[in-house]
Amino acid sequence: MRYVEAGGVKVSAIGLGTWQFGSSEWGYGDEYADTTAAAIVERALELGVNLIDTAEIYGFGASERIVGRAIAGRRDEVFVATKLFPVMPVSPVAQWRGVQSAQRLGVDHLDLYQVHWPNPFVPLPTTMRGLRALLDIGLVRNVGVSNFSMTQWRRAERTLGAPVLSNQVKYSLAWRAPEAEVLPYAQANDRIVIAYSPLAQGLLGGRYDADHPPQGSARAGNSLFLPGNLERAAELIATLREVAAEHDATPAQVALAWLLRRPNVVAIPGASSVGQLEHNVAAADLDLSDDDDARLTDASSRFDPVTGVAALPGLLAARRGTQLADLPPIDETAEGEHGSEDADWHTPVL
Repeated sequence: MRYVEAGGVKVSAIGLGTWQFGSSEWGYGDEYADTTAAAIVERALELGVNLIDTAEIYGFGASERIVGRAIAGRRDEVFVATKLFPVMPVSPVAQWRGVQSAQRLGVDHLDLYQVHWPNPFVPLPTTMRGLRALLDIGLVRNVGVSNFSMTQWRRAERTLGAPVLSNQVKYSLAWRAPEAEVLPYAQANDRIVIAYSPLAQGLLGGRYDADHPPQGSARAGNSLFLPGNLERAAELIATLREVAAEHDATPAQVALAWLLRRPNVVAIPGASSVGQLEHNVAAADLDLSDDDDARLTDASSRFDPVTGVAALPGLLAARRGTQLADLPPIDETAEGEHGSEDADWHTPVL
């Protein structure tokens, strides 16, 4: 396992994202939560993974409880990261929720406590005062943010009066907006970018294409899986497959390895099984060449999916089972995923 050292911490380059632990969207059920999830965490620790990321909103606390049971007796091996759900995150509420998260996790401190999303209606200083109080009493060791623009990240640091160690953002070959400002700031200031959805919810695994779209509700709101965007992704997926074949690897492993070549970046893919976890972790040992990197980066730069408001007709049609051909043409001049960074940080990308 490779590790990233920044801001006085050392975290595994591949972490474990636990959105699916106890969350009904993924449809794994109670048996997965009671048995498989614990086995995934145990195996992750055996393989050197120390970064385990959860959030109070994942399964409305269920994910934190599952993680807590899984790490019981092995606390010293884990860098525990969780997130504050930003509904009314005023100072007293933020403090209370931090305490509640620690209790659900069964730990006496949180290694990283992150603001899950910026709240446009609650002044950031009051949220950060709450996190500062948790920092001062030792319940929180490091403060982070998630889905923050560069302006918001800097402001969070100013109002906290201490470094904000990390910014957890969507980052992958399919979504490279953090490269504009967030990643350079992290690299220049001893901070960490935590890349969530590093496989673009499976798009970069090479399993899906226009003829084989994903099934189930978890990806129903992701515009990357609209037929037109699956067609646009064909070159990127083909390049991933080519590089994977040259390294006796898989497209997913190549996509993760590409991310890990970026300094100060760690990735937190989820895992539905122990085997998938092992597959993800193996990507940390995959050494891509500079030529591999350039080929993948070039193919990514040419991938220009339709997202945001422009994708709404397609998403609505998909939900209704309507054929896209029956809809008005999509305005493809609208900014795609490589457009304005700030445009994406306040609401989830459609």
